[in-house]
Amino acid sequence: MASFCSNMIGFSLLLLVLMGNTNATLSKDYYYNSCPKLYETVKCTVESAIAKETRMGASLLRLFFHDCFVNGCDGSILLDDTSSFTGEKTAIPNKNSARGFEVIDQIKSAVEEVCPGVVSCADILAVTARDSVEILGGPSWDVKLGRRDARTTSKSAANKDIPAPTSSLNQLISRYNALGLSTKDLVALSGGHTIGQARCTNFRDHIYNDTDIDTSFARTRQSGCPKTSGSGDNNLAPLDLATPTSFDNHYFKNLVDSKGLLHSDQVLFNGGSADSIVHEYSVNPSSFFSDFVTAMIKMGDISPLTGSNGEIRKNCKRAN
Repeated sequence: MASFCSNMIGFSLLLLVLMGNTNATLSKDYYYNSCPKLYETVKCTVESAIAKETRMGASLLRLFFHDCFVNGCDGSILLDDTSSFTGEKTAIPNKNSARGFEVIDQIKSAVEEVCPGVVSCADILAVTARDSVEILGGPSWDVKLGRRDARTTSKSAANKDIPAPTSSLNQLISRYNALGLSTKDLVALSGGHTIGQARCTNFRDHIYNDTDIDTSFARTRQSGCPKTSGSGDNNLAPLDLATPTSFDNHYFKNLVDSKGLLHSDQVLFNGGSADSIVHEYSVNPSSFFSDFVTAMIKMGDISPLTGSNGEIRKNCKRAN
């Protein structure tokens, strides 16, 4: 990791010479001229954050997901409340749950040092998500960039648009389809749950009331998640019981064994239309990695602000 941080500067300068300007559409080359040090600046900060707390990689990936599902990938999840709007941070899917905002702030500050006023917070989220996956052992990909930042946001939109952990398979498929994402994209993106943890309040009903769950696994999770609502709500459990800090395909192996932590996880392998995809990923990690990359790129294309729309925030927490 240290060698990456020290060696990439020369590589970026070479790219600066080789690459030309791009237009306002999303492109992997978007900042090669205007911010050639972007990638190593972001990655070094992400590496440091994950070295301090491995779980942070999952949290940063989740921030990008939750951003894109609410009015597109526009950095709106990062905005603090103002007198004119209540932001997404206190919406049900994010309150006491979404985390890593301070890491994004650190990355933004570091990027502003090398190219002030150039890189959007929305694009920083996209690069940070890719780096988090790669650092934890997952695939890498060319991130398409050129997004601009929203000036406003909506708590109600976040409450409505981010899939709940109690969602049925049909509800999940419908929500993803509405954003141009297929059932295969849904399953692949759900594989992001191979890292990270969930709060008791989000899996309590599944481990006590659902029947599509391994009984021994349910008892194990019940030991740290009391049945009574309000008791131990914020107690954590790994989304992938096998390798919770490694980006791999064990999440899908868990589903095949009826050991998905969330209801919305296990419905992907419960006699429905997603079963064959889950099984494929459980035995073929390269297939999962390939489809995850495809799905992440598609998700990153959801309703970006480009051209003269939006802005480049100086501070990710507030509009200029």
